[in-house]
This record gives sequence, structure tokens and C-alpha cells, in this order.
Amino acid sequence: MTGRLRAPTGRYGGKSAAQRQAERRCRFLRAALQLFGDTPGFRSTTVAALSEAAGLSTRQFYEEFRTLEDVLAALHLQVNDWAEQAVLDALAEAGDLLPLAQRVATLFRAYAASVTADPRRIRITFVEIIGVSPRLEEQRLARRSRWVDLICAEVRAAAVRGEAARRDYRIAATAFLGSVNGLLHDWSAGWVDASLDDVVDELVRQLLGILRPPGWSP
Repeated sequence: MTGRLRAPTGRYGGKSAAQRQAERRCRFLRAALQLFGDTPGFRSTTVAALSEAAGLSTRQFYEEFRTLEDVLAALHLQVNDWAEQAVLDALAEAGDLLPLAQRVATLFRAYAASVTADPRRIRITFVEIIGVSPRLEEQRLARRSRWVDLICAEVRAAAVRGEAARRDYRIAATAFLGSVNGLLHDWSAGWVDASLDDVVDELVRQLLGILRPPGWSP
């Protein structure tokens, strides 16, 4: 297949074509979360198997996607969107007046709760997306950059309030985010003997150590 088939138009069963298309796409993504995020994994899944798991036809698959890689790309973005929204909601609820340590803990607790809520999300984000293609690698790095931007924005605001040293934190935030994802993946896989709260507390201590180096004072 070189392109998607044209989806039918018009209303059917009281639903518009756009509504039916959205429902089909959602069913394909739910099925992909199961097959890519568990067994057999992205590389061993076929279009036929995904369509069967979604309860749809292969023709309907090609009306929504060109390739299985397109599905993985959409699913990777969806998992990240869930986590980002959880973080933004938590920060909005916390307000702007919390001390830095509490804001950082709120951020990481929301992020960790989202990405570890379902082991399949961990696998999609940190395992299945790796090494698939240059296109997906670019997407993965772009999404990581977006998380770095969020951390840097929080840090800049903290520096203005006098709660952190003033400097360019982009390199430090990029390195730190790698450790965040690695630790959460290892914790989810059972390689870290600690509670999720313990993991978050350790991440908070590490980040505060970066933001408040020896010799710095408010």
C-alpha cells in the first residue's frame, strides 16, 4: 500500500463519517497499545493481527494509516500527551506559590504516575520506539526536547524567585531527563527495589542538587 484508502463519507447509524473515523482510529490505537506494548511487540505485529485485535478489517486499517509505523508514531505521541497533560494539570492545581521542592515533587509524581500507570506505556515510550526508523527517532527526540523545555521553564521561574541558581539549564535538563526515564523504566521492570514514592523522592533530590550547587545561596 502506498497510501491510505479513501474513507467513506456521509452519516451511518446516527454518526457522521468523522465520528466513525475517530472511533476506528481509537480502536486501532487501543489494540496497538496491547500488541505493541505487551505481546508480541511492534516488530512482530502484522496489519492483519492488529485489525483483528481492533475488531476491524484491514481495509479499515488502510483508511486510517499507511503503515504499522504510523500507528506506533501516533501511539507514542498519545502516551506522551497523557503524561504531559497529567503534569500540567498537577502544576495548575498546585498553583504558583509552592516552594521549588514541592513543585518539582508535584511535577515528577504526576509524570511518574502517568507513565507507570500501565506497563505497556513504559514499553511504548522507552523500548518499542527505539531504533525503528530515522523518522521515529526524530519524533522521540523532538518529544524529549519538549519535556526539556517544560523543565527549563520551571527552573527559570524558580531562578527568578531566587530558589535556584541562574544559568542555562538545557544541557543539564536533557541529561537529567535521560536518568528520569531510565530509572522509571528500571523500576517498572522490577530492577529497582523501592516504592514509586521513593523513586520520585530520589529524583527530586537529584534535581535540587543540580539547581542548587555547592556555594550557591538564595
